[in-house]
Amino acid sequence: MNINGHEARQLLHEYTQGESLIKHALAVEAAMRAYARRFGEDEEKWGIAGLLHDFDYEQNPDPRDHPRVGAAILEARGYPEDIVYAIKAHADHMRLPRESLMDKTLFAVDELCGFLTAATLVRPAKKVSELPVKSVKKRLKGKAFARNVSREDIRAGP
Repeated sequence: MNINGHEARQLLHEYTQGESLIKHALAVEAAMRAYARRFGEDEEKWGIAGLLHDFDYEQNPDPRDHPRVGAAILEARGYPEDIVYAIKAHADHMRLPRESLMDKTLFAVDELCGFLTAATLVRPAKKVSELPVKSVKKRLKGKAFARNVSREDIRAGP
C-alpha cells in the first residue's frame, strides 16, 4: 500500500468522534513527524503511525481489544507492517518488544503528548509552543501533576 495521510485522516474520523482524542492523535502525529525529521526517517510513515495509534480506542477501550482491533483493521486495509506493529507495541498490555526506533518513539511520544497537553491547560497562554521548558521539567518531577501519565514511559523513549 502506498501510505496516504489523507486516507489515514479519513480513517481516524471514521472511528473517532471525540474532540479530545482527535486532538491527541494530531499532537502525537506532529511529534512523530518531528522525530522522524530529527532521525532522518520517513516522516509520512511516522506521522501516520502517530495519527492512527489510538483510532480504535473510542470504540474499543477495553485493553483486550485496543489496539488489537485497530491493528486488524489496518492490516485488512493494507497498511505497512511496521506501522501496524508500532501501534500494537505502543500498548503495554500487548507485551510486544519495542524494537525499531519508530516503536520506541511512538511509545514515549504518546505519554509525552498527554503530559504536555495537561501542562498547557494549566498555563494562561494555552499553546504548547509557549510552555517554558523549566516549567515542564518541574511538572515532570512532580508526582501529583498529571499522575496518570507515566514518567517512566516518557523517559523510555528514544
